[in-house]
Amino acid sequence: MDDLSPPLLLKRLDAARNMARFYGLSIEPSLFAGSALLRSWGRIGTKGRSRVVLYGDVEEARAALERLAAAKLKRGYRPA
Repeated sequence: MDDLSPPLLLKRLDAARNMARFYGLSIEPSLFAGSALLRSWGRIGTKGRSRVVLYGDVEEARAALERLAAAKLKRGYRPA
C-alpha cells in the first residue's frame, strides 16, 4: 500500500452566491485487505461531513477518486 496518492482538496468559492465549499478526497489503507476512499465536504470553516468507502484494492479506489474529482471540477470546484 505504499502507492497511495496524496490527499486532494478542492474548493468552490462564489461571493455573489455566498458560497464557500470544500471537498476533500484521500486514499488510505483499510484495516482489512484493500483500500478506503475518505471523502469529506462542507462549508469552509466548518467540520463538514465525511464518508468512508471501502474498495478491494488501491486501483479501484484511485479510479473512484478520479471519477469524483472530475465530477466536482465540472461543477466549479478548483484545487486548493
